[in-house]
Amino acid sequence: MNEKRIDITFLSQEDLLRAGCFDMKMAIDTAEKAMLAFRGNNILFPEKTVQIFSDDTQDRINCLPATLLSEKVCGVKWVSVFPANPTRHAKQNLSAVFILSEIDSGFPIAFMEGTLASNMRVGAMGGVAAKYLSREDSKVIGLIGAGEQAKMSLAAIKAARPTISECRVSAKTTEAEEQFSVEMQALYPDIDFVQTNNNGQAAMDGADILVTATSAQAPLLKAAWMRPGAFYNHVGGWEDEYAVAKQCAKIVCDDWETVKHRTQTISRMYKDGELTDDDIYADLPDVVAGDKPGRETDDEMTYFNAVGLAYIDVAIALSMYNKAKDASIGQDLTLQEHMIFEHKELKDWLQR
Repeated sequence: MNEKRIDITFLSQEDLLRAGCFDMKMAIDTAEKAMLAFRGNNILFPEKTVQIFSDDTQDRINCLPATLLSEKVCGVKWVSVFPANPTRHAKQNLSAVFILSEIDSGFPIAFMEGTLASNMRVGAMGGVAAKYLSREDSKVIGLIGAGEQAKMSLAAIKAARPTISECRVSAKTTEAEEQFSVEMQALYPDIDFVQTNNNGQAAMDGADILVTATSAQAPLLKAAWMRPGAFYNHVGGWEDEYAVAKQCAKIVCDDWETVKHRTQTISRMYKDGELTDDDIYADLPDVVAGDKPGRETDDEMTYFNAVGLAYIDVAIALSMYNKAKDASIGQDLTLQEHMIFEHKELKDWLQR
């Protein structure tokens, strides 16, 4: 046995999908457990590193680490966001990879495609929020936005609220609405999909659950479109008018201290003096832990805003890795067979 050998598992997106990792119930459960672990000081969560290559386009690559102490695994998400990719290269604007390492010896154990886990985390956080903040009998979901995060949001909320039977969608183009409906209808045949021809009001007015998942920086969602008892999941940046938050009985964030320094609607409200720390009801981990109750009445309006907690991304990536390993899916690669100066051929490889 070669004790100097270091092996790593490579997992492509297709490997993860074949292993059954597109499992929103798993992602929601993992997110809840990770939030409780963080509250229990069982997670190391340092600051992320951001490299911005263009102030105009905000092309950037972020490095987001976290360590799950109970699982003895450290992970990092390396994620690129290039907003112009769809028009410039006809490719997605976000891509990610994960590296997972065990912390007994510090060796890496996995290199994984990460866009799936990253997008599922976005959806899963909305799913957790819907579990605690939406009505249990919610039937109609309305979406402004028809991209990957809108699709993930629907998948997660359907997992949290199986009663969803109608989905209305508003996008920039009828083609995007059609694509959304065709793709999601194939996955959820029990949902009636309604395309609105870019009519945000038709998508949202009177819905039980409202989701905005766009790249727009404009108040697309109007307060008048929210009915009593509605739950609003705010995914993007500035997507709703200030009156939406002001009429909600409970405003919940994944982490308010982080949100307040970003560019979301409630961040803008805070900077404009239209909202204070006291107006924030709770962070989602406090609701999950039971320190603060979630929905308490059928008619209260609730608001959720998340900016992303990378330790949850790492936790979901680890759950995927474990599921793939249990299914014997993935490619085992060797990083090294010997230490550098133990190679007998080194004298032949040395560049003089």
